[in-house]
Amino acid sequence: MLPLSRKSQISRIAFWGLLFLVVALSLSAGVSLAMGLIIGIFFYNPYPAPSKKVTKYLLQISIVGLGFGMNINQVMQAGKDGFTFTLITIGFALGLGFLLGRLLKVQHIIAYLISCGTAICGGSAIGAISQVLKADEKEISVSIGIIFMLNAVALFIFPPIGHWAGLTEQQFGIWSAIAIHDTSSVVGAASKYGNNALMIATTIKLARALWIVPLVVLTSFLFKIKGNVYSLPWFIVFFVIASIVATKFAIPVYIKDGIVHLAKTGFSITLFLIGCGISVDAIKKVGVRPLVMGVVLWVVILTATLFIVKKY
Repeated sequence: MLPLSRKSQISRIAFWGLLFLVVALSLSAGVSLAMGLIIGIFFYNPYPAPSKKVTKYLLQISIVGLGFGMNINQVMQAGKDGFTFTLITIGFALGLGFLLGRLLKVQHIIAYLISCGTAICGGSAIGAISQVLKADEKEISVSIGIIFMLNAVALFIFPPIGHWAGLTEQQFGIWSAIAIHDTSSVVGAASKYGNNALMIATTIKLARALWIVPLVVLTSFLFKIKGNVYSLPWFIVFFVIASIVATKFAIPVYIKDGIVHLAKTGFSITLFLIGCGISVDAIKKVGVRPLVMGVVLWVVILTATLFIVKKY
C-alpha cells in the first residue's frame, strides 16, 4: 500500500491531468464523467469540499450560459405545452415512489427524497426538499448518492436506447428531460444526440425544475411542517433572463455561440467533479433497499415515458 502522502500526491497529479484533458480537448460530458470516475474509484478526490462547491455553482452558471442559445418564446411555450404531462408524470413518480418505499421498507424520508429527485430534477430537488424536512446528512447523502449513480448510467445508455427506438431529436429531448434526474446528465445525454435534442431537453428540464416550488409547499403540508418554507431556484430566473436577452437583442452570433460553448465546457467539468465524488465507499454506503427502490422507480419511469413519447 502506498504511503498516504505518496497516494495524495498521485491523486493530485491524476486529478489535474485528467481535468486538463477535459478542458483542453473539449471532451463530451460522458467522457468527462468517465474521467472523474477514474479518480473516484481508483484514486480519490484530493479536493472534496472545493469540488462540491464548484460543482453547485458551475452547474448553475452553465445553465444560465445555455440560456443565450435559447429562444424565450420556445422556453415559455415548452412550459405551457407540457403542463399537464409534467403534472401527471410528477404525480405518478411520487405515488409509485411511496408504494415502493412502503413495499421495500425504506426509511420514509429517504424514500420521499428519492421520489422527489426522480420526479423533478435530481440533486436540486433533493437539496431543496431536504432543507424543508430537516433531513440529516445520512438521509441526504444516501438519496443523492443513488441519484448520482443512476445519472452516471443514464449518460451512457440513453443515447443508444434513443437510437435503438428510432427517436427523433425532438422526441429524445422530451424523453431525456423527463426520465433523467439531474440537469447536468440531461444536458450530457442530449448533447450526444444532437443540438436540437440539447436545446429541447434543456428547455423542458428547466421548465420542469420550476415545480420545485409547489413541491416544497406540498411537502410542508404532507409532513405537517409549520412556517413559511420555500425554495426558489434563482439560476432558472437568470436562465430566462439570458433567453430574453438573446431573443430580443441583436447580439452577434459568435458571441452567443462562444457563451454556449463555455457553458457546455462548464457542464463537462461539472460531470468530471461529480465522477470524482463517486467512490467505492460511497457506493457501499447507499445500501441495497434504497438502491433497489431508486432503480425500479427509474426503470418504470423511463420505460413508460419512452413508450408515450414514441407513440405520441
